[in-house]
Amino acid sequence: MNTALSQQELSNLLDEAVREVTEQTAGVQLFPSGETPNENLCTVHISFSKGFHTSLTLCADTELVFRMARNALGEEELTQQDMEDFCKEYFNILCGKIAAILFRETSVPARFSIPAFYHGRYTPENHQTQFMLTYADAQKEGAQLTHHVPR
Repeated sequence: MNTALSQQELSNLLDEAVREVTEQTAGVQLFPSGETPNENLCTVHISFSKGFHTSLTLCADTELVFRMARNALGEEELTQQDMEDFCKEYFNILCGKIAAILFRETSVPARFSIPAFYHGRYTPENHQTQFMLTYADAQKEGAQLTHHVPR
């Protein structure tokens, strides 16, 4: 039997996944924050194409993503391409965990697109923001996970 999640339940599940995956893969703890990320941003985006017709974007301070990539890869010197590749792989892992959680909670299998990387802030066309989770790390660098629904 399929069950629907309330927006609050979905928000809680996404929050748990973001914080757990970020700490496990990149050694960075994220904390809820009311501050939006600064202006030097990058965004990674996926669309769910089966089971759910929503999308997720993660917009983060570029320096935060570079630090996460350095931690995960164990390299001090990284290129822009290294950071982009890490960002897409990190988001792929995160969205895989989210899809597994959603299946466990709703019995609806979900498939999602290959993560796409963007410089700056990106918002998918024909979608609107349902809710946004905002974070900061110990260095006060920020990230926002946004859940988008079709218009």
